[in-house]
This record gives sequence, C-alpha cells and structure tokens, in this order.
Amino acid sequence: MNREYRCLNFEKTDQEAPILEVRFKEKDVRICTSCLPVLIHRPQQLAGRLAGIERVEPADHSHD
Repeated sequence: MNREYRCLNFEKTDQEAPILEVRFKEKDVRICTSCLPVLIHRPQQLAGRLAGIERVEPADHSHD
C-alpha cells in the first residue's frame, strides 16, 4: 500500500518537502518543515485546518 503524506497547511507532499507527523487532540496530523515555524510561532494561522489550534498560545521565546 502506497500512502501519500500531505502537509495540513500547504498540502505539500512528502515528495516535495520533509513531512513531520504530530499529534494534537487525539488526532495524527502532518506538517511540512516549511510550515513548522507557523505551528510554533503563529498557530492561530492554522485555524480552519486544525480544529482547536486557535486556542494554543505561540511559543514564548525569541531567537535573539
């Protein structure tokens, strides 16, 4: 069986970018490495694509 993995944000496949699998609210979801900063720093931008993410607080740190 050949599975196709897609990023929940931009729908890139694992043929186009590395895809990570994460678990949120008892659901396995996939996100590409390009979209990982959005998940970490601006999770509310994924509202509508990942149920409940709008209530998650962004990471509280800087890269200075």
